[in-house]
Amino acid sequence: MGRAGCCCRGAERLASPSLLRRFRPLLLLIIALCCGAHLGQCQVVTPQCRIQKCTTDFVSLTSHLTPAVDGFHTEFCKALRAYSACTQRTAKSCRGNLVFHSAVLGISDLMSQRNCSRDGPTSSTHPEVLHEPCNYHSRTQHAHTHSHVHTHTHAHSHTHSHSRAGYLFCGLFGDPHLRTFKDSFQTCKVEGAWPLIDNDYLSVQVTNVPVVPGSSATATNKVTIIFKPYEGCTEQRVYQAVTDGLPAAFDDGTISSGDPIHTSAGADGSTGKVRALWISERSPGRHVELHAGYIGVTVIVRQLGRYLTLAVRIPEELAQAYDATQDLQLCLNGCPSGERIDQAGHLPLPLSPPALGLQLQQLRRPEYASQTQASPYGAMQVFGVEGAKERCREQLEVQDIYYHSCVFDLLTTGDANFTVAAYSAQKDMESLHPHQDRWRIYPRSSALSTLYCYSPAVLLCAVILALM
Repeated sequence: MGRAGCCCRGAERLASPSLLRRFRPLLLLIIALCCGAHLGQCQVVTPQCRIQKCTTDFVSLTSHLTPAVDGFHTEFCKALRAYSACTQRTAKSCRGNLVFHSAVLGISDLMSQRNCSRDGPTSSTHPEVLHEPCNYHSRTQHAHTHSHVHTHTHAHSHTHSHSRAGYLFCGLFGDPHLRTFKDSFQTCKVEGAWPLIDNDYLSVQVTNVPVVPGSSATATNKVTIIFKPYEGCTEQRVYQAVTDGLPAAFDDGTISSGDPIHTSAGADGSTGKVRALWISERSPGRHVELHAGYIGVTVIVRQLGRYLTLAVRIPEELAQAYDATQDLQLCLNGCPSGERIDQAGHLPLPLSPPALGLQLQQLRRPEYASQTQASPYGAMQVFGVEGAKERCREQLEVQDIYYHSCVFDLLTTGDANFTVAAYSAQKDMESLHPHQDRWRIYPRSSALSTLYCYSPAVLLCAVILALM
């Protein structure tokens, strides 16, 4: 018999028994979504069968969720229960429909994987019921529902585009390596204070200092974040972190701002009111997250060794809300050409000399030896190319740009903490980056290529694969 047509090209690559067991819910829900969008290529959905509407509502309810935010599990389970209830309502008219039965099986598997109970509250598919002025997602969904006019305002007003929210990611770590909003990966010098983000709602600035005497390599030792005032939601708040000073509070000593906007469940099962802006300390002195629900922004700051790393998720429309005086933004436009160390995306490994020579020179200095004996970060080491690769492979299995950045940093500085920095930066990116099909970036010379999911399943891939 001939092979049945499928609207998700390349799915046969996942057809090994072990992968099928793990990704069964994903495959079933992708079938439900993409087959419903490509009528005629798979089984046709009858006019009475509303499974495509059920699937579209589920994507809408979960597209803004991220595991980094408190209450993620509760909200995702509520969305699954709403999805299940929708399929039950249309079950009679969808009898014998492949799309419908794929969705039902996918929902069941996801509920089991996420430990979601069958009974409990469900998400509302009507944003107007959940409208909260100081909740960015609720606000934009409400605007989308109530207006058919798509406009863009470029001012301090609280009116945003009525299109559905799209998010951008930016990250900075190591020596320093920058991942821009456009997923351009750059390695830069940028010594001193530089703005990463500077728009009408948020400013993020980093300060970089030399790592090894005689080298252009720098790393971040200070982060300053300014959440600008937003009428009715929050006053201005400033957060500053420096080496050995990663506070769990804003400069004025507060840990949150604004009135409570909705109830959230914590990891320990407790519930509480989430404010428009709040700080969550994940690991004292090492890992802090800042959540600005009123503008849909999440910022992760870590200290690893002597230096800081940063990851930011922000709505695209807010990232574009700036004027001509704010055009120097590394996350937006990348590093100036004169500050680039990489060569158009290719990161050549530093060989001895000068990298190993600089390390040896520093290790031989008497004053350095006396400092490292009492250093809480561990002494620097001398890495060769193979030694650096082996160390980085211990935590970074995929040899993408994060792995190559790790090798570059070890050869340049001899500081093994940069291995953990690259690993943590990668995990923060996976937590915040909204498009999983863009996660992996390989060096220009690499034969590896990025795998892509095809629309309309891209959004569902991003939502579900992050849970596996």
